[in-house]
Parts: sequence; structure tokens; C-alpha cells
Amino acid sequence: MLAKELRREGFCSKQGTLIDKGYLYRVLRNRVYRGEAVHKGKAYPGEHEAIVTDKVWDQVDAILQGNRHARSSNSRMQTPAPLKGLIFTDTGAAMTPTATKKRGKLYRYYVSMDVIKNRTTEDDSGGDQAPTRLPAGMVEDAIVTEVRRILQTPEVVTQVLAALKRDQVSEAEAIAALHDFNTLWAQLFPLEQARIIQLLVRRVTVTAAGLEVDIRREGVAGVIREMIAPRDMEAAE
Repeated sequence: MLAKELRREGFCSKQGTLIDKGYLYRVLRNRVYRGEAVHKGKAYPGEHEAIVTDKVWDQVDAILQGNRHARSSNSRMQTPAPLKGLIFTDTGAAMTPTATKKRGKLYRYYVSMDVIKNRTTEDDSGGDQAPTRLPAGMVEDAIVTEVRRILQTPEVVTQVLAALKRDQVSEAEAIAALHDFNTLWAQLFPLEQARIIQLLVRRVTVTAAGLEVDIRREGVAGVIREMIAPRDMEAAE
């Protein structure tokens, strides 16, 4: 509600854009206000005086953390299929998420619609065929690994730094986010991870040789921005 009220009253960032929840969250988490300096993601005592007391900082942090844990009550109970609508065999058949439960344990897969609908997919040329059934966790981990690789390429790093600078994210904070992608990713709930994969991945093609992943590179900066300061923080509504 706070972000909505500030927008309604016309409050803007230094760039002249209306304040949103992500911007407000970054302000609430800016350690400069408590007299610290941040370098490569680590906080150190600064040479300036704090304008926020430790007590106030801890209270705000507790509220933010509390809201984050409250969201997990629903998110963690659900098992998303982040590649739904994105993964296909090399014949063009969609691979749909399925699951089976054995001895109380859930096993997830992506299965070709050719198999589900009993369509013939034999290769008359005698060549190797792409798998028609894959463990979901294995495929999803492979996609995250590819995203991580993309984030380390010089052209993407340059693009992300330029984009985030316009959103008042410091270069040090952006670089730390790129390097600490694994840590940031692990802090997200499954539904948040699924949404980010949907934003980053254009298409996954399963071939006999492996996975071909088409990444939306233009969306990387926005995703990193969200991972630094999620827009759906209830505390900033």
C-alpha cells in the first residue's frame, strides 16, 4: 500500500520515474543509511554517520523477512513445472509435465505428447532419436546452469550493468548479483523460480545430442533486478 500511495502522490526516483515496490524495497535494504559501505556484495563500516538506527533497521528487516516466510506457506506446497510450454522434442512435439508418486515420493517428468497420444515417432533414417521422457529436475537444473553461463558472458554483463544503472542499482550490487546468482536463486520460492525461467527461456529443444536452449538475453537485466528486489514484497505494498 505504501508504494501505491507514493505513486498516487507523484513521488519519483532520481531518474524521474514513479516509485514502485522494487525501488522502495531497495531503499529499505540500503545499508548506506545505517552507516555502512557495500563492496562486491559485502557490507563494511563506512566513514559516514548512520541516519537509521540499528533498532529501526532490525525492525524493518524482521518485517521483510516475516512477509517472505509468510508467502512460502502457499508457494512451497505447490510443485511448479517451469518449462511448461517451453520444452519440445526435435520433431516439434510439446513435452508436457507429468508426475507419479511411489512410496510417498513424487517423481516429476517431461513427456512428449507423441508418447501420451501414442503417435508414431520412429526415425526411418535409422539415426538416434531424442528422448521422449526426461526427469524434470535434471532438465530444469540444466536450464539453470545454462542461464548461469550466459550471465558470465562479457556482453551480457555489460548489458545488465547499463540497464540496472538506470534503475539506481549500483554497479557493485549488480556485479555481486551476477556472481552470486546461485545464492539469490536458492533464496527464491519454487513458484518464483518458475516465473523467472518463463521470463528468461524462449524455447528448449530436446535432441539426441542433448538440450538446445534459446535464452531471452534481453530479459536478463529485468530478472536480476527482480532477484535483488522482488516486486511482490508485501511489506512494500
